[in-house]
Amino acid sequence: MGNYKYDMDNTSPDSTSSKSREKSGPKPKKLVEATYTGIEVGRGERKKVIDPNEVEKLASIGMNDSEISEFLDIDDSTLRYNFKRNLIKGRYNLKSTLRQAQLRLAVEHLNPTMLIWLGKNILSQRESPISEDATRILPFSDDDDTDVVSMDSDLITLDEDVESSTA
Repeated sequence: MGNYKYDMDNTSPDSTSSKSREKSGPKPKKLVEATYTGIEVGRGERKKVIDPNEVEKLASIGMNDSEISEFLDIDDSTLRYNFKRNLIKGRYNLKSTLRQAQLRLAVEHLNPTMLIWLGKNILSQRESPISEDATRILPFSDDDDTDVVSMDSDLITLDEDVESSTA
């Protein structure tokens, strides 16, 4: 019923020899000392070496500055001062990855909501388009003979002939 390890000399499952009771499987891991490259930050006992690529990776998965500094056990100001470019690059990578995912969702899966949202935000499309002519001021006239309005360089001025005839 169970898996037993048998001795060559004694084939009984209840054998008390040390060979038959050995555990199989992974051995426990031991901590070893290692060296790696990074930026040295902090003073005295709090001095640490931080890998800039790790900061960039943490920023690219959406962690904010306080979460990253807490994870690395350093001050927020130390993080921003020493790793500003890595934080910016990581956040840029996050935005780029999100854009790619949105485009993939819209194009490959033809998600109509995502297609509309991307059209509005990237292509500046609108549901009710406004043409340039709709915003221009139109000439106005009550009668054909009086108050003729003419457009001159987008400014509305009264025609001089109309002013002299009404005076």
